[in-house]
Amino acid sequence: MSVAEWQLIGFSLRMALASLLLVLPPGLALAWWLAKYNWRGKSIIETLVTLPLVLPPVVTGLVLLELFGRHGPIGGWLHRAFGLEVVFTWRAVVLALAAMSLPLLVRAARTAFAEVDARYEQLARTLGAGEWRIFFTITLPLARRGVVAGILLAFARSLGEFGATIMVAGNIPGQTMTLPLAIYQAVQADDEAHAWLLAGVSAIIAFTAVFASEQLQGRRA
Repeated sequence: MSVAEWQLIGFSLRMALASLLLVLPPGLALAWWLAKYNWRGKSIIETLVTLPLVLPPVVTGLVLLELFGRHGPIGGWLHRAFGLEVVFTWRAVVLALAAMSLPLLVRAARTAFAEVDARYEQLARTLGAGEWRIFFTITLPLARRGVVAGILLAFARSLGEFGATIMVAGNIPGQTMTLPLAIYQAVQADDEAHAWLLAGVSAIIAFTAVFASEQLQGRRA
C-alpha cells in the first residue's frame, strides 16, 4: 500500500478512537441510568438513543448539519464564542461517528449493567460506600466484559460510518475523508482495485473488532 493509503487508514482509526473517547463517559452514564432506574418517560429516552440505528444515516447527518452549522444553535455559538468551525472539518467527522456509534455502546453497556446482581451494590451501600465508589469498584468491574464488547462494537461502527459523515463533514481528501468515503470515491472513479483494497482493510479491522466483542460476550454468558 502507498503512503497515502496508510495515512488514510491512520486518519480513520484516529477519528474512530476520538469519537469513542467522546461518547464513552456520557454513554456509560446513560447506560447505567437506564439499567438501574425506572421513571416516567424512560421509553422515550430509550427510543431516542436507538433512533440512529434505524434512521437513514443521512437523516442523522442532516440533523447534525442543522445543529452544528455556522447558523445552527450549537455551531453558531461555538463560532461566536470560540471561533470554532465544526461542519466540513475533522470535528464533524468525530461528531458523526460518535452519533452513529453511541447507540451500540449504550445498548451493550446497559445490558451488562442490568445483569449485575443488585445485592452486591446494596450491601456496599449498607457499609457506607457512596454511589461513585460502588460504580467503580463493583458495578463496572462486574459488567466489564459487556462494556468492553460495547466499546468494540461502537469502534467498528465508527469505522464503517458513511451517510452521516458525508452529510456533515463532506469528502475532503486529507481533511475529512475516511475509509468508507475513500471506497465510495474509488468506485465513482472506476478504480475497482483501489476500492477493493480499502474494502479489504475495512473488513479486516471490522472483523477483528466484532470477533473480539463476540468472544467477550460469550465469556460473559
